[in-house]
Amino acid sequence: MASLPQVPAARRAPFLNSSSFTSSHKFLSQGPALFPCCYSRRRPAFQVKAEASPISQQEGSGRRQSLVLGAITFFGSLSHANSASFAAEAKKGFQAVLDKKDGYTFLYPFGWQEVVVQGQDKVFKDVIEPLESVSVNMVATGKQDVRDLGPPQQVAEALVKKVLSPTSQKTKLVEAAERDVDGKVYYTFEFIAQAPNYTRHALGAISIGNGKFYTLTTGANERRWGKMKDKLHEVVDSFKIFDV
Repeated sequence: MASLPQVPAARRAPFLNSSSFTSSHKFLSQGPALFPCCYSRRRPAFQVKAEASPISQQEGSGRRQSLVLGAITFFGSLSHANSASFAAEAKKGFQAVLDKKDGYTFLYPFGWQEVVVQGQDKVFKDVIEPLESVSVNMVATGKQDVRDLGPPQQVAEALVKKVLSPTSQKTKLVEAAERDVDGKVYYTFEFIAQAPNYTRHALGAISIGNGKFYTLTTGANERRWGKMKDKLHEVVDSFKIFDV
C-alpha cells in the first residue's frame, strides 16, 4: 500500500468525548515507515460558539466559517473555474454546510453546534451528548485518487487503529467499502473504539481532490447507536468534495 501523506500534529482529526477532544489525523502504517507522521497527545482547546464565554479562536479560524442553512435549504448549482457545477440539498432534520474555499459539503443533525478545534477545519457536536459529533480534516497530498493509498479495508484499518482513535483504546473495524459519486471515489467505513469508561461507534469517509486528503468522521456513544445510526449514515453519505 502506498504511504499516506505526512501530517503535522496540529492537523489531526478529533476523537470527541465528554471531557476532551483527542487528536488523531497523523498517517501511520503498520509501523512508522508506511504512514510517517507527527503524533502528539496534546488536547486542543475548543470553543463552543454559542456559549457566553468563548475561548479565543485559533489563528486562521476565519477559514472555519461555513454557510449553515436551514433544514429545507437548497444549494443551487455552483460554478467553478473549470465550469463544473455542484449542488446539494439539505434534508429534513439536518442542516447543510458548504465550504466553497476548500471544496466540500455535508449535512449534520439539526441542533448540533459548531465548535472550534485547533487544527480542524469544521467540527459540529451535540453539547448534551458530546460523543455525537462530526469533524472534517484536510491535509495536502500528491495523490490523485484515494485508491492510490490501497484497498478500502487496509486503509480504513490503518486509519482506525493509528489515527482516529487513541492508541490506548481497543478498536474494531466493522466494515469498509468503496463508492463512486459523480466520478469521485470515496472510501467509507464503520468502526468501534472502546475506552475504559465509554464505547464510541463511528463512521468515516475519505477521498482525495484539490490536492488534499479529506477525512470526515462522525459517531455516537454505543448506547445511543441504535437511535443515531441512521442519522450518522446520512451524514457520511452526504459528504461530497468538488473542484475549486
